[in-house]
Order: sequence, then structure tokens, then C-alpha cells
Amino acid sequence: MKKILIINGHQYYEFSEGKLNASFIEKAKTILNEENFEIKETAASEKYDVKEEVEKFIWADIVFVQTPLNWMSVSWSFKKYLDDVLTLGMMGSMSKGDGRTSENPKKNYGLGGLLKGKYMFSVTANAPKEAFNNPDEKFFNGISEDDLLLPMHLNFKWFGLEPLATFFSYDVMKNPEVENDFIRFENHIKEELINKSK
Repeated sequence: MKKILIINGHQYYEFSEGKLNASFIEKAKTILNEENFEIKETAASEKYDVKEEVEKFIWADIVFVQTPLNWMSVSWSFKKYLDDVLTLGMMGSMSKGDGRTSENPKKNYGLGGLLKGKYMFSVTANAPKEAFNNPDEKFFNGISEDDLLLPMHLNFKWFGLEPLATFFSYDVMKNPEVENDFIRFENHIKEELINKSK
């Protein structure tokens, strides 16, 4: 039985209550339960025990993160969660420090990870799909969704986790296509979290 940790990275605002992110999580859980995944959950904006969260990372075969894009990154509560949990995990349970040794202090920075699983990001964003991968759109200037998320990818790479393809739900405030997003999301979960974990 595959074990998955689901993290809700949403931070409540009056204009963004978190219903869409919660709906994606519920859809993922429904599919994963049908495939007999063992599931543990965390909401980064709620109270958590840092040691227990480290144990969840160690326990999980897959870490699934559902998060809004918040000022080109993640919410402050999710960032705090990562700062708390990953910093404790770096002390020997999730990684061997920064991966370097005193014998070779100039090589292998960031490659001390001890985890063997995978991770996947599912992101809700107000940006339209057309804002990415297009040098004519001057704000992102041609970068991809995963380029924008590079610091997050590096956080998980630090601990030895390997990426599954990122899912993006675009333009969720100005021009939402929620029903189509749900269909794409369900297909993505089946392909990435189920087929690639067999």
C-alpha cells in the first residue's frame, strides 16, 4: 500500500477562502482511496507538531502539495511550515546536513537527502496559462511554471525527493474554468500519482 502525505498550503483571506484548494484535495483523496493509498494530511495554516510532521515526511512514499500561488511563491503560513519542518529534518533525519563533507567541502552541496520518495505540486494561480512560456509576455519573460517554482523544487530535491509533473489551475479569480480544471486534475492524479507509483 502506497503512503501519501497531503499538505494544504492555503492561507485564508476574505477574497480567497480556500474552497478551490480544498476541493482539489477532496478529489485527490477520493481517487487515492479507491486505489488503496494510505493517506495522512496536514493543513499548514493550522496548528501542527513539527516532530510529527518530520515523521510524516519520512513515512510518506509521496508528498502531495496543494497550494495557491501567492506573490510568486507560496503562502506565508506554508513557508513557515516548511521552514519549521525542513529545518528540523535537515538535522539528520531527512538529510545529512547540506550534503558536503569535510574531506570534500566544495562538492555535492544540497545532495545529502535521505528520503527516497516523490513529490507533486498542484497549484492554483490567478495568472493565465498564456502568461507562461511566452517571451512576449514581459512579466514572466518566457519562464515556465516550474521555473517560477524552482525554489520549492530545490527544497524537496534537498531531501532526496523526486518530482512528478506539476499541475496548474490557471486564472482562478478572473476567468476560472473550474469544471475543466477538475477533469484535467483527475486525469493528472491518475497519471502521476497512480500510474507512476505502481
